[in-house]
Amino acid sequence: MSSFVGGVLVSDQELQTQFTQVELRTLKSKYVSVRTENGRVTMGDLPPVFRKLKAFNELLDEKEIKAILEESYKDMDQEIDFETFLRAHLALQGRAIAKTGGSKHPSSFLKTATTTVHHAINESEKASYVAHINNYLAEDKFMKQFLPIDPSTNALFDLAKDGVLLCKLINVAVPGTIDERAINTKKVLNPWERNENHTLGLNSAKAIGCTVVNIGTQDLVEGRPHLLLGLISQIIKIQLLADLNLRKTPQLVELVEDDKDVEELMGLPPEKVLLKWMNFHLKKAGYEKQVTNFSSDVKDGEAYAVLLNTLAPETAGPGGALATKDPTERASMILEQAEKLDCKRYLTAKDIVEGSPNLNLAFVAQIFQHRNGLTVDSSKMSFAEMMTDDAQTSREERCFRLWINSLGIATYVNNLFEDVRNGWVLLEVLDKISPGSVNWKQATKPPIKMPFRKVENCNQVVEIGKDLSLSLVNVAGSDIVQGNKKLIIAFLWQLMRFTMLQLLKNLRSHSQGQGKEITDADILNWANNKVKRARRISQMDSFKDKSLSSGIFFLELLSAVEPRVVNWALVTKGETDEDKKMNATYIISVGRKLGCSIYLLPEDILEVNPKMILILTASIMYWSLQKQGEDTPEASDDVSELSSEVSNLAVDDTASENASS
Repeated sequence: MSSFVGGVLVSDQELQTQFTQVELRTLKSKYVSVRTENGRVTMGDLPPVFRKLKAFNELLDEKEIKAILEESYKDMDQEIDFETFLRAHLALQGRAIAKTGGSKHPSSFLKTATTTVHHAINESEKASYVAHINNYLAEDKFMKQFLPIDPSTNALFDLAKDGVLLCKLINVAVPGTIDERAINTKKVLNPWERNENHTLGLNSAKAIGCTVVNIGTQDLVEGRPHLLLGLISQIIKIQLLADLNLRKTPQLVELVEDDKDVEELMGLPPEKVLLKWMNFHLKKAGYEKQVTNFSSDVKDGEAYAVLLNTLAPETAGPGGALATKDPTERASMILEQAEKLDCKRYLTAKDIVEGSPNLNLAFVAQIFQHRNGLTVDSSKMSFAEMMTDDAQTSREERCFRLWINSLGIATYVNNLFEDVRNGWVLLEVLDKISPGSVNWKQATKPPIKMPFRKVENCNQVVEIGKDLSLSLVNVAGSDIVQGNKKLIIAFLWQLMRFTMLQLLKNLRSHSQGQGKEITDADILNWANNKVKRARRISQMDSFKDKSLSSGIFFLELLSAVEPRVVNWALVTKGETDEDKKMNATYIISVGRKLGCSIYLLPEDILEVNPKMILILTASIMYWSLQKQGEDTPEASDDVSELSSEVSNLAVDDTASENASS
């Protein structure tokens, strides 16, 4: 597909490796913008351009940027090419990082560093991930012909270049995420098939909670080690921590005293729950120290020894791991003890002693999976039952949480209803979708001790929402602070819809100036017209149309925007519940394979949830119009045909209300 050839290539290969494709595309657009405006690009043009980049805007002002560039480039009026532009960016980045004391992003499972200055590969982590892959995919019909992978070679990165490995790994982490019928599985894939797999993998990774802001399909086609390991580590972490919540493991209520503590527990990220669980058992065993991290606090092995002796006393040797004073020997004994619980040896004694945070977290998560040592306390189970939501609310919480995390804001949302209550996350979201709308001087960053500061944040959220013409009648900031789930879902639905409609409107205004607002009815009519022009017979009356549950309409729509993408031999008639479910899962994977960001679940299609149906249709429309623009020969300079299908629609304004809920 056309996006495959969209990679930015640099003649200096060493320079190319310093940037992700996403970064290269962003920087190329900045360079081209200056050249288009001025006719050429000089070093003197760069300070205001670089000042606006997120990498520098909090660290360097325009004068500092100019001074740094003048040190290396004496003639600021000389015309420069794109490679010189990139080298100037690297020089600035080096100074910016030095200004922060040499640290840019701490390495973590959740947001692996993607600094463009240094891409060190942790061989121990690589070996651990390879062992995990060899173990979990050993019986996979397609993958077993390539396994086991040798961790001492680059076989992992070579194997990942076709995109199948990541898709398979995502399905291990969260079963059913990808309909495997949509994966291109042949021994030799052509460039389009390979790119489709990577697009499917990246969109599916976002849909399970991975952060993929700095990764493009071209990066994966090239098999760039630091990006692949970062993505694999996130997928594995999601798998290992999947049970660390009250829904999956209600016995976790044993860690708290009352319903207020249950709410706090629900708001904790999984790794914090894991620490709480570990300290719970250590305290019961009389261990006085508290473990606050998976690095320095576990290096001596004492906490591990006490934890395993408490959870599985039958696995301890005669003297136990605490008997030895040598940390490496103790670590070896701990691993032997853990293996008796069937915990696979993904880390070494050296990894424990050196305090590898990612591998130690994975090790503790494995222990939790095999022996959590918690009992069902009937007196506390009512707390957990109080916190359960109905199925649709749970699905919508998941959808909006994943959507927020895909925006690339600074805060990672673990529990939607808890994490938005201080207002900060919502302000970050609003600033992302409507830049400049937030008055940060009047906002308070967490942790927030004074309750009225949370209300102030949420009041600003409501005011900005009203400025964006969202329906917020009788809504106050205090409603968000109190965690009103119905209101929070309604607000986020409007924000998500607003964002999608703005994206579609921007396609039109880019070519034709300010025009008529995009409405729900525009989207409905576009979809129906697209299917009709493809000589298909399906149509939808509204986003509530119960016939949509069969999945046929959306498969015909997807086929209409890209004929190659639907394999009709795999489509069912959609008459039975089972056939409908198969079509629904296929729709989601095919949409992601195209490049649509889709966060709904098959159940949303089966039950015809009008909100999610609207967003699904709009996502396909946005992709289609975008690709139509990219495929136009003069797309970079003249996108006048880009949104003709939208702008030429003559729709009665009253139809919008009838199209959706």
